[in-house]
Amino acid sequence: MSMNRAARLTAILDLLAAQGEVSVEQLVDRFGASAATTRRDLDSLAERRLLTRTHGGAVAQSVAYELPIRYKSHLGTGAKEQIAVLAAELVSPGDVVGLSGGTTTTAIATALAARDDLGAEGLTVVTNAVNIAAQLAMRPEFKVVVTGGAIHARSFELVGPFAEQLLGGIRLDIAFIGVNGLSAAEGATTHDEAEAAVNRMMAERAARAVVVADASKLGRASFAHVGGPALFPLVLTDAGVADADRAALADAGFEVRTAG
Repeated sequence: MSMNRAARLTAILDLLAAQGEVSVEQLVDRFGASAATTRRDLDSLAERRLLTRTHGGAVAQSVAYELPIRYKSHLGTGAKEQIAVLAAELVSPGDVVGLSGGTTTTAIATALAARDDLGAEGLTVVTNAVNIAAQLAMRPEFKVVVTGGAIHARSFELVGPFAEQLLGGIRLDIAFIGVNGLSAAEGATTHDEAEAAVNRMMAERAARAVVVADASKLGRASFAHVGGPALFPLVLTDAGVADADRAALADAGFEVRTAG
């Protein structure tokens, strides 16, 4: 298959995260670009310290990829990668971007890291997810702000009054919020009330708040309410969304955009 450069760079990083090393020959076979283009891709990622070049390919940088298996399990599934590319297109150089925890927002961080058009303006990323902070900290064009708080081992998210205190004193251009469920009746929901509170405040501090959720999350409701269409006018999901779920969300006031 062939893909655009941003998607290809993201996919290379995802493959590195899954297996630790890649070869030029493997990438050519997998992504359809020429060997010369593939080498340029690897050189570009190496310049940004996202991988280490070897004679025949590349190996993963240590910090960004030393994540639990649960956070690697989404890589290569396609849907989250597609959503991430769509989300990254909404971000402009110089923006202040909020990223909650979650596998989809982790994929968005990877897609942002693959951008080569940020220039001197770069990006400021505010996150309560320690894995996302570690992933982006090595990038000189990213200013990474971590909220502080008590960490949830299940999600790598920092929650509690320290996180809420920092978020109350800043503003964001755009925030991408991962959820466990999104339905017309209940809006965006998560499994944990502390995570929901931080996600809600991050969305409230943003000029534009976006729910990112693969199709399996739609039509479902979890324990803790985050917000409805007034807070999240835009939803990004994948092409597997059911027509009934899309119609119900649209009737409730959400704008639903699909990737892929």
